[in-house]
Amino acid sequence: MNTPVEGFSKLTKTQKIDWIATNCTKDPKATKQLLEQYWNTDPRVQKLHDEFIENTISNYYLPFAIAPNFKINNELYAIPMAIEESSVVAAASKSAKFWLERGGFKAEIIGTEKVGQVHFIYNGDREKLSDFFASAKPELFKSAASITQSMEKRGGGINAIELRDLSDKIEGYHQLHCKFETLDAMGANFINSCLEQFAKTLKERALAFDGFTEEEKNIEVVMSILSNYVPDCLVKAEVSCTISDLGNTDMPAEEFAKKFVQAVNIAKAEPYRAVTHNKGIMNGIDAVVLATGNDFRAVEAGVHAYAAKDGQYSSLTHAKIEDGIFKFWIEVPLALGTVGGLTTLHPLVKLALEILQNPSAKQLMQIVAVAGLAQNFAALRSLVTTGIQKGHMKMHLLNMLNQLGATETEKQQLVTYFKDQTVTNASVKEAYERIKSN
Repeated sequence: MNTPVEGFSKLTKTQKIDWIATNCTKDPKATKQLLEQYWNTDPRVQKLHDEFIENTISNYYLPFAIAPNFKINNELYAIPMAIEESSVVAAASKSAKFWLERGGFKAEIIGTEKVGQVHFIYNGDREKLSDFFASAKPELFKSAASITQSMEKRGGGINAIELRDLSDKIEGYHQLHCKFETLDAMGANFINSCLEQFAKTLKERALAFDGFTEEEKNIEVVMSILSNYVPDCLVKAEVSCTISDLGNTDMPAEEFAKKFVQAVNIAKAEPYRAVTHNKGIMNGIDAVVLATGNDFRAVEAGVHAYAAKDGQYSSLTHAKIEDGIFKFWIEVPLALGTVGGLTTLHPLVKLALEILQNPSAKQLMQIVAVAGLAQNFAALRSLVTTGIQKGHMKMHLLNMLNQLGATETEKQQLVTYFKDQTVTNASVKEAYERIKSN
């Protein structure tokens, strides 16, 4: 039975495993064997993994796959993906091949600006605060000079610092709304360091500002933190072709195009559908973000906030038919990095970036957006033609057979059998039992 433990972080790795195995599992010996089974055989690599986070006891592996044949801005890419869900990589690859023959994907960067905020409480005269900010603003920039020096040499830095009055939402609530350019770094540590310096300078300058009363000088800084909502760090990806070129989609091209556009419009209008629609997009986006060592939780949060920017949660993708041309596109906020963090530490992250020809952050934004668009195209193509389950369940077949304990020979027999049969849990179990009984 699990019990409280003191000083767990101070235990050795072996002691942590012993405690977990003994206190939290039914078979301690099997638990230890399982955890050790997933250690890297190279002690140096394992030590590197152990130090990524705290209290590490093993590695949790996800499949690392490749979706080939992505033509993006006339360059060919094989895109690395780390994901556990069946059919995602197959669907992305199928979309890539489909659009490869139709000009490929086009992508462009709309903006790369990121945001951080100093949140503070001030209950004094608003005009005085405005005057104070005008006088303190140059000092805010100057105070962060040692932090921004290296970034500025490369062309980045602090783009703007704005004073915002949000006291209509919370009494006395104001913020410094700050905008940054972090180039090829995701920039979280850089932004947070700047913000904490701004907060310190804000308080110091307030105490010295003659225009404040003694009470007004005591500005209360609540917190200083970057935002994962980055609507101005935006990328667009698109595909287009004549309707007649939409052949090979299991139905007449014109009918397919119309149903496809209607499917997107439904996701724009209906939040219940939009959530699942956008989840499919994130299957593609998250898989590449994870494979390249970026923060998929931050990306998810920012993307879903963007999907609700107009007051209702809606589709991230758009489609239209105009003058006989089918056009499908996405605009999505992506704060990504190709330097710093795990990009120089995790061996597979380094390999993933190498496979992508060591892209800049802007190039990676385009690749990731394309992966999301490709995934959505594949999903909608299935939904408006054969239905989503036919392809998905066939890709899920091996997982089902592994759960049943099928041998390699049995797997081969059943994969062949289900090439022209409907795959369901019941049908697979029935076919497996029939083979076992023969």
